[in-house]
Amino acid sequence: MRIVTHLLDDGGDAALLVELQLQLRRVELERTASAARTRALSAIKSTDPAANTNDTNHIFLHYVLTHLPVGVVGLVLAAIFAAAMNSTMSELSALASTTVVDVVKRLPWRLDDRALLGWSRGATLFWTVFAVGFAQFAGRLGSLVEAVNIMGSLFYGTILGIFATGFLVKRAGGHAVFAAALLGEAVVLLCWRFTPLSFLWWNLIGCVCTVGLATAMARAFPADVRSA
Repeated sequence: MRIVTHLLDDGGDAALLVELQLQLRRVELERTASAARTRALSAIKSTDPAANTNDTNHIFLHYVLTHLPVGVVGLVLAAIFAAAMNSTMSELSALASTTVVDVVKRLPWRLDDRALLGWSRGATLFWTVFAVGFAQFAGRLGSLVEAVNIMGSLFYGTILGIFATGFLVKRAGGHAVFAAALLGEAVVLLCWRFTPLSFLWWNLIGCVCTVGLATAMARAFPADVRSA
């Protein structure tokens, strides 16, 4: 600041000096914010050592707020909110529809359209509460990209194993594939909970276990040739 004031007194270029002054002010504000963040994290840790202080996802927002023009910042934030709402609503609608079609409609009693609409709304509310609770857990897994991959790896391998079984083990019936998928998913969860294996291995383990177990149970639960 003293250098800027001295240059102004000497009759330097006013626009350049004002820009330099703004940059220095920005650096000071960033240092102040960083110091405040460090003090806040220290205060949280001193109060509750087990508290979740993960804030790695702030990097993108920090870049947007500090390096993009004001109008572009608004567009970026609007795009983030629009994408989040679009993906969230589509997933909730898909889960509610799957619940109604695959579970509710298979119940032994018949339901009219009004009752199915009520079940659909209830399923949407249930999955919304579940998603919020799950997000609280996923926030402890590190960065957003890593959390998504960890959560996906818990189920990707089993799903791939089901499709692979359909192509490779045609003699395995639906009961064999379903039981193999449950057992394969159990193995993946055990690896997640009790082993130091990287989450990238869970995909391979789930797929191999599902295909292998379905093959082993194919003789006990063969495919229905007539339905094929």
